[in-house]
Amino acid sequence: MNILQKLPIKGRPSIRQIVFWSVALVLSVALFTAARGFIGCWSLTPLQGIPLPECAAQAAQPSGTPGAGTGATPDATGATPELAAPELPMPEPWDGASRVTILIIGLDYGDWSAERDTIRSDTMILLTIDPLSKTAGMLSIPRDLWVNIPGFEYGKINTAYALGEAYKLPGLGRGLAEQTIESLLGIEIHYYAQIDFSAFERMIDEIGGVVIEVTETLELDPVGHGYDHVTVEPGVYALPGDLALAYARLRIPPDYDVGRARRQQQVILAIRDRLLQPGNLPNLVARAPALYQELSAGIKTNLPLDDALRLAVLASQIDLENIERGVFDFNMASPGISPDGLEILVPNPDLIRTLRDEIFTSGSGLTPLASGDPLDLMKAEAARVQVLNGTFTDGLATTTQEFLISLGMNVTGTGNPAERPGYTLVIDHTGKPYTVKYLMTLMNLTNARLRVEFNPAAEADVVINLGDDWAANNPMP
Repeated sequence: MNILQKLPIKGRPSIRQIVFWSVALVLSVALFTAARGFIGCWSLTPLQGIPLPECAAQAAQPSGTPGAGTGATPDATGATPELAAPELPMPEPWDGASRVTILIIGLDYGDWSAERDTIRSDTMILLTIDPLSKTAGMLSIPRDLWVNIPGFEYGKINTAYALGEAYKLPGLGRGLAEQTIESLLGIEIHYYAQIDFSAFERMIDEIGGVVIEVTETLELDPVGHGYDHVTVEPGVYALPGDLALAYARLRIPPDYDVGRARRQQQVILAIRDRLLQPGNLPNLVARAPALYQELSAGIKTNLPLDDALRLAVLASQIDLENIERGVFDFNMASPGISPDGLEILVPNPDLIRTLRDEIFTSGSGLTPLASGDPLDLMKAEAARVQVLNGTFTDGLATTTQEFLISLGMNVTGTGNPAERPGYTLVIDHTGKPYTVKYLMTLMNLTNARLRVEFNPAAEADVVINLGDDWAANNPMP
């Protein structure tokens, strides 16, 4: 059936409209900030959670003093004083000096709806904001990506969440999912946000749906609503929460997870556009107490409220053209079969690092598009390199260290490895693509000889575990 109506495609807004929307946005954010202080100490109706520190001071007022949630005391004339919301300054844009990265996790509907003990992740998207260059990015990670899960060898990346939950690891499912992605990409994840399906739908409905341009005929299947598929022809639609979720979860041939990832990013940007429209923030503030009770059980995050507000202010200042979007497509991850017969995507490390740099190094002087000789790029990266002798050839690590230093590499030490695999292995701890690429070419190594083990506390950025192949054949004088 088809219960949607197309929306007309409107032209670009006029200068007068842009000015009006900008002023409305500033006033809306100011209203939200002022009302947040009042709602944070709300006590007219019971709310879950721990009160803010400033609320304790209000609760400690004498019983005859009017305060939030205590009721007002009539004065001598019989008039009732009005309650005033606490005046809080509008939060400044995020003042951190470094990039902020947030992992968005959506759970597998089949596992979630069946209330299974081990729930896999269905969606993982990295959102990143750079406060210096005023740029942002989104990187979608397909659930079938075949990766090294720390402590569990190789598996589909969507099982990392389930393993973390099942074995009660630090941070549970999201903790192991974060470690797996950090190891894969060589980046640090600062915060996470996990949202279930009902909370997502409710949030979309609260902002009045999202406007989506559909480019092909699709059959949407809303989860858990008990009605038939909804046919959507090409056009522009205002999708309610259940259909927005169905659109974001749609996985069809020929692009499967790749197409779904693009649709999910489209929905995220549509949410952004909706929130920036005048009137939405005041409406959310008015509905805050009820929304808190309805959504708090379905959203988990370690992002403090003040930081979220500062990031939101910063995000509103970033133009759409400065938001990079990336998806691991079939060029970066090839279809394959796992040892136990599962369909998987095998990543191409070089192409994944290139995409990672496009998303996570905006505004820096060193990007995948940097021109110049590979030797110069390696030197500019200034990675700390450690050489370990995994052979029985005495002095090979020292000789290799001297050779690499003569090429301009920053070799900080030598030693013996804990394991001797018999072949040369390059281990990237902090994400140094140019040093790694230079070494792989210099030492004539394939991608199978590269291991990414993200560890920002490691003594070296890159470790070379020398093997018998290097001892028998190398370009050293």
